Amino acid sequence: MKDIVEQIISDPRYLKNIEYGEPRSGHPEGKVKYHIAELEEILERFAPRISEEQYWKLKFLIHVHDAFKANAIPNSRIENPNSHASLAKKFASEFTDDADLLNMLQFHDVNFALWKEYAATGSYDLERLSRLLDTIVDWDLFLIFLLIDGSSVGKDPEKLRWFVAEVRKHKKTMVDESWIV
Repeated sequence: MKDIVEQIISDPRYLKNIEYGEPRSGHPEGKVKYHIAELEEILERFAPRISEEQYWKLKFLIHVHDAFKANAIPNSRIENPNSHASLAKKFASEFTDDADLLNMLQFHDVNFALWKEYAATGSYDLERLSRLLDTIVDWDLFLIFLLIDGSSVGKDPEKLRWFVAEVRKHKKTMVDESWIV
C-alpha cells in the first residue's frame, strides 16, 4: 500500500485537486492539502495502536477521500456519481481493487449524514445504517479513519462518540470511545 500512496501523491490530478478549497464550516483550514496535512498529524497519534498495514491503508484513505471535491457537484448525495466520494472512489480504483477500501471512500460521509439527521430529529435512517453495516467489512479500519477525519479542527467529536456507539450495537470492533482524540 505504501507504493500506491506514493503513486497517488505524485499523480497530476491529485496534485491539482488538493489546491482546491476555501475556509468553511467543518474545514477552517481551507485547501484540501491542509486538511490532508492535519489528518496525517492525527494519524501519527494513532500509529502506536495500529498495524503497519492499517497505517498505510489509513494514509491511502486520508489522501484520496476529499481529493476530488474540486471536480464534484457541490452538495450532491454521496451516491451521486459526481459526488466527491464517488469521484474519489473512481480515482482510487485505478490504484487498487480492494472493494472494502473503495467502499470506505464512497461512504466516508454517511456517518455525518446520519448524525445530522439524528441531531435534527432525534432519529435517523436505520435502513441506511444497516446498508452501511452490511457494506463495510473492516470496521476497525473504517472507524479509525472516521475518527481521524472527524477529529480535525472545526469538527464536533460528539458525532464520533454517537456513531461509534451506534456501530458497536451491531458490530464487534476494537474501537471505542477511548480512541476519540
